[in-house]
Amino acid sequence: MSNSFFRFKRFCIHHDRCAMKVGTDGVLLGAWGCVDGKRILDIGTGTGIIALMAAQRNPEAQVLGIDINEDAILQAQENIAESPFADRVSCALQDVISFCPETRFDAILCNPPFFTEDTLPDDTSRALARNNKNLPFPQLIKKVASLLNDNGQFSVIIPSSHMQEFVSLCLAEKLYLNSRCIVRTKANKPPRRVLLSFSPNNVPSLLNNQYQELCLIADDGSRSQAYKELTDGFYL
Repeated sequence: MSNSFFRFKRFCIHHDRCAMKVGTDGVLLGAWGCVDGKRILDIGTGTGIIALMAAQRNPEAQVLGIDINEDAILQAQENIAESPFADRVSCALQDVISFCPETRFDAILCNPPFFTEDTLPDDTSRALARNNKNLPFPQLIKKVASLLNDNGQFSVIIPSSHMQEFVSLCLAEKLYLNSRCIVRTKANKPPRRVLLSFSPNNVPSLLNNQYQELCLIADDGSRSQAYKELTDGFYL
């Protein structure tokens, strides 16, 4: 996606000043993650895409996106202002670890950084945005547990290779895995990503989707039928 913007059915995302461009991971989480309730938090909002997708899916919710990158927040503010959801979506320059809202959230979504190498690539904002040195999984999960309502849902997308680690860390904070969706690029390829949803309540998930395993690309190279159905409200 080399253009400076990406157009969806109901809003447009400009991403020329953001380290992380519009990508499949964000779209998957925005379409799959739980967005029930009145208050939704998007951690690491970037362009604001997940926050806007959440607002589209839940017309009753107030959505807040936070990020530590000033350029990203400025661009997210512009994307939100141009969207039809500007009255219900906001964003703020905020480190989640020091974030202390007055009330907890009904749903939290996060497409977290996941590079773990000790040595970062050359100085690029993209490399920094994708490296979890600034927000290690244990810190993220502990903070989410303190921000989530007792009946809330925490949804993430991470590399499938980190699934067991992430689930164990959540369990230690009394966040229980309610739903998961393994993501493959093609049917004959190993899993690439996994979508996970957790709750403080150890009960079956109420997520309105049927996907336990999702293949993105059909044999003919087009989007799979399941992927089309999941993202039907967004992709043109």
